[in-house]
Amino acid sequence: MEKYFSKTVLWIFVLMLSASFQPAELKFLPTKLKITVLNELGNPVPGTAVTLFSTKEDYRAETNRVVPTDTTDAEGKVTFKGLDPKPYYVHAIKEDKSNIGAGVLTSPLQEGRINKVNTIIE
Repeated sequence: MEKYFSKTVLWIFVLMLSASFQPAELKFLPTKLKITVLNELGNPVPGTAVTLFSTKEDYRAETNRVVPTDTTDAEGKVTFKGLDPKPYYVHAIKEDKSNIGAGVLTSPLQEGRINKVNTIIE
């Protein structure tokens, strides 16, 4: 009987411990933002410089980049990793074309996910 009681107490302890464990606090996956840059016809634009900013003021002044500027690949895509789950201002420019005036603010990013955004340069 005492052996049965000890096992029961042990299982109750394990269950209580697991109930207090909060996996939402663990961050296994970084928050990412995958941006696809398209031209006015909807075709991908490789070689576009893409920069992220936290505020409208930083975006307008082109200061305080969140991460270093990166360039789109052959499919017009670039991915930024390790971001905070919040909205960002996206600046995309290639030669004389940019995304200014074409929806540069993202929705708040979902934490631990690959968030996807398209932006058009013209």
